[in-house]
Amino acid sequence: MTAAREWELLIQRLQGLGASATLHANRMGLEKEGLRVAPDGLLAQTPHPPALGAALTHPYITTDFSEALLELITPPLTDHQAVLDFLRDLHVFVIQHLGDERLWCASMPCVIERASDIPLAYYGTSNAGIMKTVYRRGLANRYGRMMQIIAGVHCNVSFADAFWDLYQEQCRDPRESVWFRAEAQIGMIRNLQRVGWLIPYLFGASPAVCESFVRGRQTELVPFAPHTLYDPYATSLRMGNIGYQNKQEEGLGMKANYDSLDTYVRSLTWAIETPCPRYEAIGVKIGERYEQLNANVLQIENEYYSTVRPKQITGWMEKPTHALRQRGIRYVELRSLDVNPFEPLGVGLEQLRFIETLMLYCLLKDSPRIDARERRDIDDNLAVVAHRGREPRLTLRRAGAAVPLRTWAHEILAEMQPIAELLDGEGNGTRSQTLGAQRAKIDHPELTPSARMLDEMRARNEGFFAFAWRWSGQHCQDLKASPLARERQALLARLADESIARQAEIEAQDQVDFDTFLQDYFAGRLAPQKAP
Repeated sequence: MTAAREWELLIQRLQGLGASATLHANRMGLEKEGLRVAPDGLLAQTPHPPALGAALTHPYITTDFSEALLELITPPLTDHQAVLDFLRDLHVFVIQHLGDERLWCASMPCVIERASDIPLAYYGTSNAGIMKTVYRRGLANRYGRMMQIIAGVHCNVSFADAFWDLYQEQCRDPRESVWFRAEAQIGMIRNLQRVGWLIPYLFGASPAVCESFVRGRQTELVPFAPHTLYDPYATSLRMGNIGYQNKQEEGLGMKANYDSLDTYVRSLTWAIETPCPRYEAIGVKIGERYEQLNANVLQIENEYYSTVRPKQITGWMEKPTHALRQRGIRYVELRSLDVNPFEPLGVGLEQLRFIETLMLYCLLKDSPRIDARERRDIDDNLAVVAHRGREPRLTLRRAGAAVPLRTWAHEILAEMQPIAELLDGEGNGTRSQTLGAQRAKIDHPELTPSARMLDEMRARNEGFFAFAWRWSGQHCQDLKASPLARERQALLARLADESIARQAEIEAQDQVDFDTFLQDYFAGRLAPQKAP
């Protein structure tokens, strides 16, 4: 029996078992990053607005690397439009409290005159808050501050319990449910890596950068306009070799092992516990100031950059590897989406529908382990598409051979079609329509966000800054004029107040100095509690 026929039969069996009805309970959540920008177009130097609450403890509004890099988080919901509505409400509430600042609409940052102008995020005086800031200081010392303020959209997906039960029955797998789901999702992650280049091709929106971002560094970027550099066929410089991705492992040989959940956890644990001479040279505690949490290959798990991560909900101060080892994988986080400057929220409904379809496709498709050659191909394909994705007749590497990007992309979407129909069920065919829109981008690269961005910049004779400044202003103006339901306004105001009170409680409860706290954390002696 051919692989194509086996695939067809699998989908038919799932349809016969009523999978479509169970998939309506899938959940998706978003994490969207965005820089606060001052009226002069430079990075905001103001602290996190108090009216937004405490970044340490707020469930939906926090900061990432920098005090100026906001991160807006939605809860996981079963309806994609509801997710976007919640994200919209967060944007409206935030913009109410930004004064004359703007929320930057692009992944690549605004004008940065000096790296020292990028303030580290501050989380208060508790041991937990200090740890978060020290971790960020460590990132700055290891990789530079510029790399850390590239913004993205992270998409968190979990499949419905009823679907998992049905799928496990179909697979005739006798393992305990939590571990069946864990290994199935590790397989899904391997497949997401194999076809991961498709995300920047279809949705990449960072083909150009402000020259201040790469000042003092050698790149192969060429001038587009004064103060703007680009790659002519780039889709996502954020995912390329000037972005964050490839800096983490340079010269270290650190690669997480996705053969199983156990090998993944063990590979991260090794990196967190293994000293690195390069980072030892930085020093850990110099005088009374910590320069990094430790001098190991990774300070903590989150330092390992990857396009997709297995995730488990953690207790307060629980290590992510401990949560995964104890309770398996709760959801999978896709991290390769650029902020779309044409979308007021940085992400749109079509993307969410496509990603859910792609992730289910990657879950159901056979997923052998990734050997060293395929790992190189995966990394190379992502880099090639990031920098040259719209290049005519571009080829990628698959199974040791060259394959045209367009051919491979059409093959993937053809195999995704029955998955889209499975998700649509008896509905209105929205996911099938979404696949049609993506097919058009494969045949017509000028329809991709990266091409549209460059075309608009050319037509208006704009550089990257002028383009992003204009769209940022338009989105902020539209969102500021957008109504926010009284109940949602009250909820977000109450959560802000509660988060500030909770941070004060945490600060008052500290009973040991930071040195002892850090030792206890890495030794696993801090009892996990419910997150604030």
